Amino acid sequence: QVQLVESGGGLVQAGGSLRLTCVASGSIFGINAMGWYRQAPGRQRDMVARIMSVGGGTTYADSVKGRFTISRDNAKNTVYLQMNSLQPEDTAVYYCKVSRGVSDYWGQGTQVTVSS
Repeated sequence: QVQLVESGGGLVQAGGSLRLTCVASGSIFGINAMGWYRQAPGRQRDMVARIMSVGGGTTYADSVKGRFTISRDNAKNTVYLQMNSLQPEDTAVYYCKVSRGVSDYWGQGTQVTVSS
């Protein structure tokens, strides 16, 4: 099992910034990808950004390209999401996801609210 603890969400005005942090613990050997997803009320959960453990390759949703940056610290088993130029449409619960082998593990989510 992998346990994930997220932090960094909150309320911010449009144009502001937040940084989300997700720390993984437990059976972390063999994690091959870490990422962030978000879910707004009444909508499905969508990928925001993902980073591979080996090589560091990244993938972003089109809606956040140029504004959000995902990074990782393998030594700390931590993944970050730097979110700049936040807009009201970025309001959602943000979830950290870790993939290890054929299994996915999710954090509890952290609320991000962007006011106009």
